[in-house]
Amino acid sequence: MYWDDYDAALFDLDGVLTPTAEVHMSAWARMFTDFFDAHGVGEPYTEDDYFAYIDGRPRYEGVAALLTARGITLPQGTPEDPPDAQTVSGLGNRKNELFTQVLRTDGITAYAGSLALMDHLEQVGVAMAVVSSSKNAPEVLRAAGIADRFPVVVDGVVAVEQELPGKPRPDTYEYAARQLGVPSSRSVVLEDALSGVQAGAAGDFGLVVGVDRGAGEPALLRAGAEVVVQDLAELIGEPR
Repeated sequence: MYWDDYDAALFDLDGVLTPTAEVHMSAWARMFTDFFDAHGVGEPYTEDDYFAYIDGRPRYEGVAALLTARGITLPQGTPEDPPDAQTVSGLGNRKNELFTQVLRTDGITAYAGSLALMDHLEQVGVAMAVVSSSKNAPEVLRAAGIADRFPVVVDGVVAVEQELPGKPRPDTYEYAARQLGVPSSRSVVLEDALSGVQAGAAGDFGLVVGVDRGAGEPALLRAGAEVVVQDLAELIGEPR
């Protein structure tokens, strides 16, 4: 792929730059399995639940979507709820507690192909931003040693502060492009989550790239990806 037609790359974080999706998936599985077991929910949590209801969504929205799918109603609560609170927010905070425990214990390493693409984009002068629903994005970027590569990080905290709707709406990606000073039409969205691909497809972006980390190429294409790759190194072209 040649980057002459684009001036910015807008990266999702989890599953695109770093394998934090695996840590997230593990934390979600433990949280929901414990909750379902404690409440006698007959249908167990599966990996399919992650991709269908959680992947790419803001944390509390993911909790609410899966509970609704199981016919479970809980109070919304507030972001200040403790991790043991029997509320949507409490469950979300419990998952986040599990995630940060693993991240601080084991650390995280960026995908080699993603590092190679970042190096290439720096060489050809393409600006880069991270657009993540996670409020843990800055901590993940620091843990992976790549925080200094991104002058703009639009995470869950920024989205709340700026009152930006989350994915699958395009607003967070559009905001990141504006912060870089680049038109959306000259920006590339790189996403592994179906909701994130839908966000890219809903905006006036130059290109939407789906990164297949488990969602599957057909599903990513249906969601609106124009190109699907297994590894970001596939997107390295010749220098300008």
